[in-house]
Order: sequence, then structure tokens, then C-alpha cells
Amino acid sequence: MSGPPPSPPGRLGPQRLLQLTTTVSTLDRFAMPPMLVAIAADLDVPLAAAVTAAGAYYLVYGLGQPLWGFASDRFGRVRTLRMSLLVASGLTLLSALSPTILVLGIARGLAGGFFGAAYPSALIYLGDTVEPLKRQRAIAGLMVGVALGTAAASAGAGLLADATSWRLAFVITGVASLLLVAALRALPEPAASASPPTPLASLGSIRRSPVTLLVLAFAFGEGVVLLGALTLLPPAVESAGATATVAGLVTGVYGLAVLVGSRGVGRLSERWHPSRLILLGASLAVAGAGLLAWSQAPAVAVVVATLLGLAWTSMHSSLQTWATEVLPGARAAVVSFFAGALFVGSSLGAVAVAGLADRGAFDVVYAGYALLAVPLGLVAWRTRARWQRPEPAS
Repeated sequence: MSGPPPSPPGRLGPQRLLQLTTTVSTLDRFAMPPMLVAIAADLDVPLAAAVTAAGAYYLVYGLGQPLWGFASDRFGRVRTLRMSLLVASGLTLLSALSPTILVLGIARGLAGGFFGAAYPSALIYLGDTVEPLKRQRAIAGLMVGVALGTAAASAGAGLLADATSWRLAFVITGVASLLLVAALRALPEPAASASPPTPLASLGSIRRSPVTLLVLAFAFGEGVVLLGALTLLPPAVESAGATATVAGLVTGVYGLAVLVGSRGVGRLSERWHPSRLILLGASLAVAGAGLLAWSQAPAVAVVVATLLGLAWTSMHSSLQTWATEVLPGARAAVVSFFAGALFVGSSLGAVAVAGLADRGAFDVVYAGYALLAVPLGLVAWRTRARWQRPEPAS
């Protein structure tokens, strides 16, 4: 396990293809938040209804994760990834034609379910092909794709909503997903295990591992705090009088922060213990959420977006690397449940505060995020500091 399988000359290597996968899937995942106000206005519904439709995406995205992990064990990592993206592209194009908020919520929810295979499949692929000591740097490299997708979605979706229509954003992500299906034909399938674990065996291993259950709980909390704070950042900025374009550009700073932070974390991971990176990320999340609780002005939100982006690269890359290591015999299931817990936490967190967001009480929402980030960071930091990587099987 020294690295991903080589690719034929003249083609994109596995790392670049996986980055492209994270770019497209992130582009779709973050296209909706900057357009929530525009969608609510166009479909003549309250903002809370648009937030709930966005929450449907994250909820189904999260709940479907374990199924993709089991499917990749059964049918192969690359085949599962390509088929899920093919269906997701059709559902995303259907989202662009939605006449009502109900149809949009259903289409986005189903699209989220199929897009859910993308990022965890990339993580499982790296877990299968990159040795543990080099894995966090490789995973941090995936965040380059996340950064590009986030920045493009945040800035571009808001601009499209103002200049043309929010529907065009879904056309773009649907077509991009279809092109990605073709590009991924060049991704080599990693060597399959002689006897992959059955779903019941994987579930049993997870149930009997207290530290694995804790890692999944940390992912849930991270989804509530970090993804929740990012999802509501554009409407929070618009509540201060900014346009969708300005709110999208502000949120786009998050993507730039992830891009810069992913490179820094990749280097720090070779010198710092992961527990320090988790504590650093949680501290940045507390600072960012607390600052936005004080003011939702665009200038303040730029600083907040930067802090949240750096928090994500520091804390999340450490937690998801941990998820690839904590139970090697059931890696696909653990990574899938990790991603599922992350996005279920994001969805439930967004729905829980939708009423507050509709009333413009973003100071209360972000004060809550700041308070939740404190115990999350402290407990995750302490647990990771005490954990020891299991010895490889002979």
C-alpha cells in the first residue's frame, strides 16, 4: 500500500481524478445556500421552506452513506462512484425544472442521496491505496477540490441567481456530473479484498468499537456546527442588506480559505499530532461563529468565512483521516457512516434553526454554534490524543 495504482501516460492520475470528483460534488452541494433567498422569492415561499429543502439534500445525502459503503465493497469503488454520479446528474437537471418548492425539495433530496457516493468513495479509495503515515496529506489534497467547488458554487450561484436564474446553477452541476462520469473511466480500480466484510459483520465491528462510535458522534457534531454555520452564512449576510451576489462572493472566501488551509494542514500533519489540529479547528470555529453572532455585516462575514474554512481543513481532515484508520477491517462502512453522520448532523441542525433564520435571528443561531463547538473540540481533542493506531494485521 504505497500509493494509488498508476494511470496510463497522458491521462489524469488518480489523485487528480479524485480532486475533480470532490470539485464537482462540492459544486452541487454548495450551490443552493447562496440562492436560498432567491429561490424563496421565485417560488413564493418563506425562507424557512427553502432552508428545509436544502436540509432535505443533506439529510438524504447523509442517510444514504452506509449504503454506498456496502455497495462499493460489493461492486467496486469506481463502478459504484460512476453509476451514482450518472443518476445524480439526471436528478440535478430535474431540480432546474422544479415548479414548486415541494418538487425542488424531493429532487434535491434524491440528488443528494446519489451525490453522497462521491466524497466518501474518494476517501475509501485513498484508504485502500495510501499508507497511513501519508494518508492525511493525501486527504488534505482532496480538499483542494472541495475548495474549488465551494468557491465556484458560493460566488457563481449567487451571481447567477441575481443576473439570470437560480435554475441555471443546477443545469451546470448536472452537466458537469455527466462529464465526470466519462472522465472517471480512467480511474483504476484498487485491488479488491479477497473476502470483503459483509454488511452485518461491518455493523457488528462498529457496534463493538467504542472509539469508532465516538468518531461518528464527532462527525455528527461537526456537521451541526461547521456545515450548519456555512449553510446559513449567505442568508445571514443578506439579512444585513447585502445582495445574493455579495453574499455569494463573501461565502466564496470560504473556498479560498479551504484551498490555502489544505496546503498548510498537509504540511502541519507531518509535524503536529492530529489532536492539535482538531483543537485548532475547533478554536477557529468558536471564533468565527462568535464573531458572526456579533455582526452579520459583509466585512465581518469575510473574516468569518476565512475562519470557518481554516477550521474545516484543520478539524475535518483530522477527523476523516481518523475514520479511515480507526477500524481498518470495516473501513468502507466506517467512512460511509462518518459521512452520513456529518450530513445528517448538518441537515437536522439546519432544520432546527430554520425558524430562527426566517425571523432573522442569526445572532442567536451563531451564538449557539459557538457554544456547541467548545465541548465538541475539547472531547475530540482529548480522545484523539489518547488513541493509538492499531497494528497492521500480519
